[in-house]
Amino acid sequence: MATGQMAAFVGAAPIAPAAQAQAVSAASWRHSGLVSPARVEDGCRQGKASQSSCGVASLAAGVAAASSVAARTTRRSGRRGVQLAAIANMNKTRTVNPSTNTPAEKQDFPKPSQIDKTENYKEAQALSRKFVETKGQGTQKTVAIIGGGLSGLACAKYLADNGHKPLVLEARDTLGGKVSAWQDEDGDWIETGLHIFFGAYPNMMNIFSELDIEDRLQWKRHQMIFAMQEFPGEFTTFDFFEGVPAPLNFALSILMNQKMLTMPEKLQTAPPLLPMLIEGQNFINKQDDISVLQFMKENGMPDRINEEVFISMAKALDFIDPDKLSMTVVLTAMNRFLNETDGLQMAFLDGNQPDRLCAPMKEHIEMHGGEVRLNSPLDKIVLNEDGSVKHLLMRGGETIVADEYISSVPCDIMRRLVPKEWPTMPFFRQIDGLEGVPVINIHLWFDRKLINVDHLCFSRSPLLSVYADMSTCCKEYWDDERSTLQLVFAPCSPLAGGKVDWLKRTDTEIVQATLEELERIFPTEIGPHLEGGGAKLRKSAVVRVPRSVYAAIPGRNRYRPSQETPIKNFTLAGDWTSQKFLGSMEGAILGGKLAAEVVSDRAAGRETKGLKEIEPHVYDDAENFVAKEPVGVKGNSSIAFGAGAVLSSGTQARRHELSEDVAIALGEEVRVTA
Repeated sequence: MATGQMAAFVGAAPIAPAAQAQAVSAASWRHSGLVSPARVEDGCRQGKASQSSCGVASLAAGVAAASSVAARTTRRSGRRGVQLAAIANMNKTRTVNPSTNTPAEKQDFPKPSQIDKTENYKEAQALSRKFVETKGQGTQKTVAIIGGGLSGLACAKYLADNGHKPLVLEARDTLGGKVSAWQDEDGDWIETGLHIFFGAYPNMMNIFSELDIEDRLQWKRHQMIFAMQEFPGEFTTFDFFEGVPAPLNFALSILMNQKMLTMPEKLQTAPPLLPMLIEGQNFINKQDDISVLQFMKENGMPDRINEEVFISMAKALDFIDPDKLSMTVVLTAMNRFLNETDGLQMAFLDGNQPDRLCAPMKEHIEMHGGEVRLNSPLDKIVLNEDGSVKHLLMRGGETIVADEYISSVPCDIMRRLVPKEWPTMPFFRQIDGLEGVPVINIHLWFDRKLINVDHLCFSRSPLLSVYADMSTCCKEYWDDERSTLQLVFAPCSPLAGGKVDWLKRTDTEIVQATLEELERIFPTEIGPHLEGGGAKLRKSAVVRVPRSVYAAIPGRNRYRPSQETPIKNFTLAGDWTSQKFLGSMEGAILGGKLAAEVVSDRAAGRETKGLKEIEPHVYDDAENFVAKEPVGVKGNSSIAFGAGAVLSSGTQARRHELSEDVAIALGEEVRVTA
């Protein structure tokens, strides 16, 4: 989500207490007259059914039995409204349990018990061990890595574990790339994006364990939370019950909700998604040519599914509306989360990303013989006569010579750096099929504590994707007296389905539009209609990222290149390269890890995985392409290097430079003022 990036269905279970969760027990299955999930799983363990059939059978049994339980629940909106109004008048308790909309203390939870037991986690763990166990095999390499985001740092970490000498070259004065953060003149942290960690992030969870910083993850209650459009000021949830395994917990959480979708709508939605479980990734990949809305129409799914489900999912996953987003993205996320019991449980980092995540990665790299350099922008990739990399020419005139070179920059930056000799190669020609999607991250500091949830919340707003009250959710930002909201503003451009190009609007206009949405979501908290004018905005920050994660519009997944390239000493990293996770923090870690594997395998004389197959038409495009000298990266700001910045702060000269960098990033003239 991305944010990095997140996936979610929508719903709520009005029986949140653990005691009531136990009601979905063996007795419930007996009364339903159906086979219990325990019996289904027994059959699977005895080898009487295929893995995919077991998943579908378990899900079907869970759906049917949970339906009987859900049918007995009642709507409690009126009572909740009264409870929420009472909370609004209280001076101290401002955090609520979103399942009941009653007062609740903020609370962090232990690491989910099933995270390190999944096949994906074990696969990620095995790759980590490979670097350690094969250390010293083959020739030790010096490796220059362009970019100090999560992918570049992960790549360097695993190369160092394997005995090589990585050198990370970061153009900026801070690490993290799209997860970077900085302090304003008041000492408050401004983050490039709202980043959430999921249980279904196996490579990320492994790296936290390997660096011994798992205690920095603040795990939240296992639920998904949504602001209610029909009942302003209220929340509704997906509750995942302890002890109920995947995929039953997912089905149960959907069916127990009585406020979002009717039972016929839920049942109408399920059949088109079953091939995802039965055929797996093969079916998922085939859906890349159609948008989420096209998939819905072709499969007869009701329109309200889009309004209640897919709009939230699409914007959280890739900052794109459903009519522009590839269905492969939604199915990939659902498949990952659906099959892992704790996959959708979320955690916040306990502080800013550069100090709490990037710094330990840097320390590990340097402790194992590597180096991380800041303020080291690249000017040009210089080649040998055979097309391989000779050296890197830095802006300051320094020459960096290494045995191997890895690019860990975003796809938009990579296109600007590709040497003139490479674009006629089909491998590099396909990269032009990718571009980053614009997104805006907003920080709002209020003069009082708002009613909040100790969790991420899906706003279900036309402009706002997800938000969190960081003064409650994050230890470093805790404030019992005042709220600090972080909100993802999306879609913010026509590319993402937006009708307004918000990147061209002023910060004042963007903040005003955000506040108007918040007035609708929190009518008892924000707005001039309230006595005294409601909560007052103390200050704000609008972080523009003109090119964030690659835009996963239909037909683009096929152009994501392999980490290995046709150049014998040049490799690609980054979340936009080909790997089984989306453009996200997890994708960035895995992309860097796979790039490190290419180099370590090559150094040890082991066979690599080879190049990803390239679309046939790309060969024709490459043959007819007239190559030019690379444009290079212009400017000195974070936006120039693919991250984000606040355009309205600093000197007039800085604001002008940032506006120019936005224009360059978007390939058009953009004039933005405060």
